[in-house]
Amino acid sequence: MALPKVNAVIIGAGAAGPIMAKELATAGWRVVLLERGRWATPADCHKDDLFNQRNSTLGHPFGPDDDGNPRVVVDAKGNERIVEPSGGGYNNNAACVGGGTLSYGAMAWRFHPNDFRMKSVYGAKIPRAVEGSTLVDWPISYDDLEPYYTKAEWEVGVSGDVSTDPFHGPRSKPLPMPPLPATREHEILEKGAKAMGLHPFHIPMLRNSVPYRGRPACMRCRWCVGFACEVDAKCGSQNTVLPVALATGNLELRTQCMTKEVLVDEKGKAGGVTYFDREGRLWEQPADYVIVSASAVESARLLLNSKSKLFPEGLGNRHDWVGRNLQGHTYTGAAGLFDFETYDDVGPGAGIAICDYNHGNEDLAGGAMLANEFIRLPYQFVTGTRQPGVARWGRPHKEWVRQFYRRSITVQGPTQEMPVFDSRVTVSTTVRDKFGIPVARFSGYKHPHTIEIGNAMAAKAEKWLRASGANETWLKKAGQGVSGGQHQAGTCRMGADPKTSVVDQWCRVHDMDNVYVVDGSVHVTNGGFNPVLTIMAIAYRSAEKLAKEGKRS
Repeated sequence: MALPKVNAVIIGAGAAGPIMAKELATAGWRVVLLERGRWATPADCHKDDLFNQRNSTLGHPFGPDDDGNPRVVVDAKGNERIVEPSGGGYNNNAACVGGGTLSYGAMAWRFHPNDFRMKSVYGAKIPRAVEGSTLVDWPISYDDLEPYYTKAEWEVGVSGDVSTDPFHGPRSKPLPMPPLPATREHEILEKGAKAMGLHPFHIPMLRNSVPYRGRPACMRCRWCVGFACEVDAKCGSQNTVLPVALATGNLELRTQCMTKEVLVDEKGKAGGVTYFDREGRLWEQPADYVIVSASAVESARLLLNSKSKLFPEGLGNRHDWVGRNLQGHTYTGAAGLFDFETYDDVGPGAGIAICDYNHGNEDLAGGAMLANEFIRLPYQFVTGTRQPGVARWGRPHKEWVRQFYRRSITVQGPTQEMPVFDSRVTVSTTVRDKFGIPVARFSGYKHPHTIEIGNAMAAKAEKWLRASGANETWLKKAGQGVSGGQHQAGTCRMGADPKTSVVDQWCRVHDMDNVYVVDGSVHVTNGGFNPVLTIMAIAYRSAEKLAKEGKRS
């Protein structure tokens, strides 16, 4: 069934989609925003450690559910296995209004200026970083994004203090909110970092440290990453830009609506999308513009499933680049035990970082931001922070937990990954979801230099812990296999050449006048930082251009 035509239909209400909706709706566009999940609330995610932490980091309680939403993972030997959303390797992003921004840890990093020109900075200097990779420079620079980083920080809301970080790019305005007060871990790590000659500072956070734009300050509870904020102090798209967009009267949000395909006519112009509603009925939504903001995995899946005479291999996939260059973040670091208490039960836990190792590491192409970790709930502690050789059950296990739960600190960071052509998302030829749509299929591997960088960052984290007073430490090293976790990116990369990229610098699909992809999938490289603020900045930049120059019927 066909619905009345609108100016734009946006697929996905995560970090980017609501920003696109807000910018277009406030400019007078008639917009429909389709989200496959529900509009969840904190009441939908009870503070139950066992229930929530058996699921993915970004909150599988916020979807998708295990009923009819599988994916396929291919191992190094070419064997396929079907994975449900609550299973390891699913690479989940929460499927709900706000997406991962409802339940994320909320670190709000700008990429470093060098992150946009990795090939130029390291290509000739470190050849092994380029060999076997698809490393290239972005078609835009830090300076191009700087005004939009600022806009995101002030409109969505960021707290913190980066004034003692000498490595960040130029800023036109300071952060709008001060940092949260330092925790005991922060104070311990700050002394150690300064003793090493490093430059510690307060992490920028999409979290209210003071009342901001009608919402209260963080209450410092321990249930943060993987949970929704019960006082609404965590700043996501669902409680900032989306209400503004809805208030215009120009936006209609439709939840529990799964997009099937983008419709393309014989002239190569998109006419809209088809989608299934919550009752399983198939609808056609005509639109002047189609904006895909469904995450790097689901956006690539949608384009690959949108086949036509002009695009028999999928929309925008004329040169076989859709789904390629999948990057998540290879998290590495170290844990340490202390002979005094480090834990004060003050959330969110993560609060201090250093950027001394993002760039300038001898013989390494990039590096990572290193920070202390969010509060490790008891279930996480016994499964993820365990010291090698410690019993996994029984009295020795219990005694170790009692002794060290309050005397441990973990430091880690997201490795700057080298993109690989064969690390990718395709669509399965045999497995379909509950609507009959071919599901996402993961295959590939990490570039050897990614593993090298990650392990070097783990060693740096260990030294920081030792300098801070840890008397026992152990490393969390890089693993093999495809990288596509909650920081997934790269599958619809941005570029000037249609033969080696999927979208242009404004996120418009090459060869298509009216289809855009706006989310982490357009990232050429994914930096050594959490990418959400960059996703938001790109959305603001693309929306501004489209609102001014788009041709509406």
